[in-house]
Amino acid sequence: MNRELIAIVDSGGGRNQLLARRVREMGVFCRLFPGGISLKELEQLRPKGVIVTGHQEKRQAERFLQLGVPLLDFNLSVNTPEGLDAVRRFLFERCGAKGDWDMASFAAMLTESLKEKLSGKRALCALSGGVDSAVCAILAHKACGEGLTCLFVDHGLLRKGEAQQVMRVFREQRGMNVIKVDAADRFLEKLKGVADPEQKRKVIGAEFIRVFEEEAKKIGEVDFLVQGTIYPDVLESGLGAPAVKSHHNVGGLPSVIRFKEIIEPLRELFKDEVRKVGLELGLPESIVMRQPFPGPGLGVRVIGEVTREKLDVLREADFIFRDEIAKSGLSDKIWQYFAILSSERTVGVRDGGRAYGYTVALRAVSSTDGMSANWVKIPYEVLERASDRITAEIECVNRVVYDITKKPPATIEWE
Repeated sequence: MNRELIAIVDSGGGRNQLLARRVREMGVFCRLFPGGISLKELEQLRPKGVIVTGHQEKRQAERFLQLGVPLLDFNLSVNTPEGLDAVRRFLFERCGAKGDWDMASFAAMLTESLKEKLSGKRALCALSGGVDSAVCAILAHKACGEGLTCLFVDHGLLRKGEAQQVMRVFREQRGMNVIKVDAADRFLEKLKGVADPEQKRKVIGAEFIRVFEEEAKKIGEVDFLVQGTIYPDVLESGLGAPAVKSHHNVGGLPSVIRFKEIIEPLRELFKDEVRKVGLELGLPESIVMRQPFPGPGLGVRVIGEVTREKLDVLREADFIFRDEIAKSGLSDKIWQYFAILSSERTVGVRDGGRAYGYTVALRAVSSTDGMSANWVKIPYEVLERASDRITAEIECVNRVVYDITKKPPATIEWE
């Protein structure tokens, strides 16, 4: 798919992803490149223009003058009207960009491209129910129909009703071939006695791969693996930019299962763009607008050792909190909100006597990219209703607290 390109070269700094999102929001396709990219590599991509950001922009900018395309070392904040106006002038006045990057045309081109590759072939898609894998599954289904098998592993760490929703939307409503693997017992067995957050992540990730491998072998030989890698996954894993952290879906599953080819149709898209593609494909908003959810699921929202009892408590508390947010009309105004079951048990009073119960923490944040976040000032009456319901409906919970910490110094998740 040929399209005009603006190259954003990172020469040290933290604003490059935000700048890239603002450029795309203006209808112009762009990609991020590390500061060490060679002049020859960039020249082969034939960009319409180059933006150099970061601490060394002046020195880096001089290297690319030979390209003969517009060049602007950018040091204004793209969160200000002045910064946005400067970007807009560079794109449309200096570079002559058409502004033809939109999700409707991209979704159509992507569907046709996948049909050429997948038609008559067999493909496997790991379906979690999250927006990335959901959009991938729909695209692949449009391309190869009955040749697609979706594998949904229910590890017992999902939120209330999520497994049922996935099966309802994809198997019943869409008529897709979805194999559901009930693996809660084996995951809980592996998590016995594990309290360290990083160890829990490793256990959950490793067990997921083992389950996936076992089930994939039962299906038999397939030509392609379709997975929901998106652009931030690639960037944070150090492919095209300095590494932040590794993502399991950037070259993760292929190391244990053999496929002829790995297909990542969303590899160039940011999360908000993936959501737009999902809406273009007719996915329900309940799937498309799902909040970010950690790969290990509720396993890292139960602080300390994970047990079936704790998961049941957290599922109910989280459902009540999300239900009260929805009833108050705040669902689409808060970037992410959820409950955490802390490791603290405190003294309380229930039925006139002493009670020793769980403490539930509530967390709600506003953010644009998850790299930083502010806590949300939810109206007291909403928090009060959530607290009253949680302590009334879940007998073993006697205390509810609200997290008012920004990221940094905290992270969005507790583990």
